[in-house]
Amino acid sequence: MSVESVREFFEENQLDYEIIEMQESTATVELAAQALGVEPALIAKTLALRLQERNILVVTKGDARIDNRKYKDYFKEKARLLKPDEVLQVTGYPVGGVCPFGLKNPLDVYLDVSLREFEYVYPAAGSENSAVKIKPEELQQVTGGTWVDVCK
Repeated sequence: MSVESVREFFEENQLDYEIIEMQESTATVELAAQALGVEPALIAKTLALRLQERNILVVTKGDARIDNRKYKDYFKEKARLLKPDEVLQVTGYPVGGVCPFGLKNPLDVYLDVSLREFEYVYPAAGSENSAVKIKPEELQQVTGGTWVDVCK
């Protein structure tokens, strides 16, 4: 899985989004913000988490942190991040390139309401040096994501 997987997903679903590929690493929120010339909050951070019976993705604004109480109230269990090797196995993408598009395995996607603060956000696009510029409402439509309030 890679940027090609995202490109194929966009083509198969007739989505016209440009994949921004850079020479610089975008593997962290700070690096992605620098490379794109935007504030860190605009980076749509995709977290892979494990629930008791399934794995999920939660997409938040770049400078947000999971609020353990809100998360537990919504999902009825504690937030547990997948380990890097599990992230690759489950999503098909490496940590730093995880995105909610073209996943190796179907996963439920949850979008934190913090993303709605912005006109556009920048999730990764399958590699540690790629991103996509997308409106939060379009991100919800493309991923079939559910809006949640689980961040501080």
